[in-house]
Amino acid sequence: MRMRPALAASAAAALTVLLTATGASAAVSAPAAAALCREGSVDVTATRSGAANVVRISITNEGGRACVVDHIPTVTFGDLDGAAQPVPPAESAPYRLAAGTSAYAAVRTVDPAAEDDRTVAYITVAGDPSHLGARFYAASLGWPAGIRVWEPVTTLWQPTSAKADAALANAGR
Repeated sequence: MRMRPALAASAAAALTVLLTATGASAAVSAPAAAALCREGSVDVTATRSGAANVVRISITNEGGRACVVDHIPTVTFGDLDGAAQPVPPAESAPYRLAAGTSAYAAVRTVDPAAEDDRTVAYITVAGDPSHLGARFYAASLGWPAGIRVWEPVTTLWQPTSAKADAALANAGR
């Protein structure tokens, strides 16, 4: 039977009181939360997708234990202000990466309905807003004239690149 966290905490507290009253002891602790991934322990990649104005990104935990990144990839564009917005809209939250595993996201750089855009020479991708991230130049992504940007969006991290592509397709526009 699965207990809810509040019930489990109450049961653990009651057990501790009971054991203390009888002079016994027990090690009662909650499972340790995974720490933030160190920037040096993750590898970030970016490749151009076959779809127009879409970049596929990934992050791999190269460390020896699980860690967390933000479930919203941080994707910025050249010297423009702001970052790609998450679709669906979401708040910051941890995304757990087991040792040796990867997560994937898809980034659309230009809103299909855009009548205006900017062009930048590079994008920067980070697994967490506290990371500096990795820079990917337009030419290396197959856009020698630069990366077009207007109201960019990103999916949340997904367990497969196919799920990231589907999440972007389901985002509408």
